[in-house]
Amino acid sequence: MSKVFIDRGHFGSIDEFQNPDVLFKDLVEKLKKYHPSDDISMIEKAYHMAEEAHEGQRRKSGEPYIVHPLCVALILADLEMDKETIVAGLLHDVVEDTVMTVEDLEREFGDDVALLVDGLTKLSKLQYNGDKVEFQADNLRKMFLAMAKDIRVIIIKLADRLHNMRTLQYQPPEKQIEIARETIDIYSPIAQRLGISRIKVELDDLSLKYLRPDFYYDLAQKIAQKREEREQFLSVIVNEVKKHMEDAGIKAQVDGRAKHFFSIYKKMTNQDKTLDQIYDLFAVRIYVDTVKDCYAALGIIHEMYKPIPGRFKDYIAMPKGNMYQSLHTTLIGHEGIPFEIQIRTYEMHKTAEYGIAAHWKYKEASNGENPDLQEEEKLAWLRQILEWQQDMSDNKEFLTSLKGDLNLFSDQVYCFTPQGDVKTLPYGSTPVDFAYAVHSAVGNKMIGVRVNGKLSNMDYKLQNGDRVEIITSQNSKGPSMDWLNIVQSTQAKTKINQWFKHELKEDNIVRGKENFAAYCKSHGIKMQTLMKPQYMEEVMSKYGFKEWDAVYAAIGHGGLKEGQVVNKMQELYDKEHEKHKTDDEVLKDLDEKTRKAIKRKRNGGIVVKGVHDLSVRFSKCCAPLPGDEIVGFVTRGRGISIHRTDCVNIMGLTELERARLIDAEWDKHAMKGKSDETYLAEINIYANNRSGLLVDISKVFTESGIDIRSINSAASKQGVMTVTMGFEIHTTAELDQIVNKLRRVDSVIDIERTSG
Repeated sequence: MSKVFIDRGHFGSIDEFQNPDVLFKDLVEKLKKYHPSDDISMIEKAYHMAEEAHEGQRRKSGEPYIVHPLCVALILADLEMDKETIVAGLLHDVVEDTVMTVEDLEREFGDDVALLVDGLTKLSKLQYNGDKVEFQADNLRKMFLAMAKDIRVIIIKLADRLHNMRTLQYQPPEKQIEIARETIDIYSPIAQRLGISRIKVELDDLSLKYLRPDFYYDLAQKIAQKREEREQFLSVIVNEVKKHMEDAGIKAQVDGRAKHFFSIYKKMTNQDKTLDQIYDLFAVRIYVDTVKDCYAALGIIHEMYKPIPGRFKDYIAMPKGNMYQSLHTTLIGHEGIPFEIQIRTYEMHKTAEYGIAAHWKYKEASNGENPDLQEEEKLAWLRQILEWQQDMSDNKEFLTSLKGDLNLFSDQVYCFTPQGDVKTLPYGSTPVDFAYAVHSAVGNKMIGVRVNGKLSNMDYKLQNGDRVEIITSQNSKGPSMDWLNIVQSTQAKTKINQWFKHELKEDNIVRGKENFAAYCKSHGIKMQTLMKPQYMEEVMSKYGFKEWDAVYAAIGHGGLKEGQVVNKMQELYDKEHEKHKTDDEVLKDLDEKTRKAIKRKRNGGIVVKGVHDLSVRFSKCCAPLPGDEIVGFVTRGRGISIHRTDCVNIMGLTELERARLIDAEWDKHAMKGKSDETYLAEINIYANNRSGLLVDISKVFTESGIDIRSINSAASKQGVMTVTMGFEIHTTAELDQIVNKLRRVDSVIDIERTSG
């Protein structure tokens, strides 16, 4: 397939092997166009310092390393950032890659630059720990903490990622896919949330180029073939609109633009269409001076062309969460071809292109006063995210929440308080979500709701424009656990969980203690024999608690299963008192049929301690793999069954049945994966249902050389597909590798190992 390059309107320089001095000259020219001061001495000083610090260093492309910070600085200049940010962009790698220190930067350039570079350096020092989800979540936590101190840190980070994506062709193929996936999952949504569409759309297109190269180059070729035809259609529309604006006396700039590849890709995959079935590959934009002119222009446009019902969106009256404002309408043009028109003021366009970078006031206004309230509101979403992450102890939960709430394609619903304030919520939200969006105290005291003046159910799906009045009572007993099944927003779920954990801590302790005692009683275990300080200390250490009441509280609110705790303590007791019978005693108790079944045969990589040549088999309920902690159970008539120690069937054994447990472990060859033996593993994959999902999942196994033994799938009404895969592998390490690859498949939400 021939590769066709089409300029998609990316900003900044993307030429390869560029001259550093020429790049610096371009940087100075860009800076002088928008910065009121002609003094570039600080920029020059930073450039020469960075050039000297990186002397002798080269990138994978072979070009001098200084080209990278210069290109990052050029991207920041395109965003019209202040001088301190430009300087930090030039110096963003010197502390990490050279002998220069933060103190050196503070002495030479002041506190601002030193703090920015220090924030970037801390982000860059994150180490990959083998769990991609954990790594990205931890990365995000530190990113947002850095943003809380100074938003410019993340803007520089985005510029750095953009230039790295532009030069991604010099990375190994597996690294290209990894970086592109992280970009589309993490960095692009952050750029979108900050409103910086100029960076966001290029990150999307470049990610698509490496994640779906076949689609990308095929699309480029097909669009190039029909470019002249489509541009002629667009030219006619633009000229017609210009003339009507002039006739109406509206001063307006009208232009057309091609939609970006990633936008076309999403439309084709979401709507299951071919390129020939998508006509609105171009959009017309109208720029005017005032909001009044926006609506006047809209009226003229709707007289000129027939609007498509349900395709009009007013983001001026109801801005997006990233402060984006514009009027969007889709119309039927000549020969029945649909196209989109966006109408906005020049100020709105600046916000749409540059986002928070166009408005953020870094310290104080020019008059020495603090930034006004409007500027503060522009980062309200950031404070909300920081609040969420403080409430969440689980990294995976945090990442899932972020990817849900920052998702570019997630719909939103706008509702009003009785006072007329607008609340923005995820699509499908309920009055409970609305209550917690107002205030956590309102949600916790909620007993009912009126929607548009009428009493409504708690699980009612809010619609755009609904006026919601939350009914509260000081006598309320707090939120219901059932609310967790109906709320959509992360904020509501977090606040409800937080209430149950903290407000009901004493109740949870009592409930947990009762559940613990009941479990012991039902399984014939004497509770007093387990309550030894050394056993309790071991359990608290294992689950990360500092006091025993916290263990009871976790059991009480469902965060920990009482069976897990009891069986761990019983295991410690058995080990200390050598509770297991000797092999001779175990065999003596078995019936004749079982004794005859114990023959010399291959043990499948299992060593049963103290017993030789016993017939062993692997339980289907938990499918143990080399690397799992295991235990043997002497069955009646079928030899020894090997289970994982966390198997639900082992955890549910009675005191009498536990006497039939026997120590087992993997032999060294199985642990290292050097044995010819393979073992059945089974996982559940949860993903948003889409066309081609099963093909993409199966492709991962094929490319890894792993045989699939079984595959079952089922989709929920909410569009979530559960795929159960059975396959043969050698060790848990191999399982971790395949799971990490599956997590990169588009639309995959989570993966868990089945446990019986």
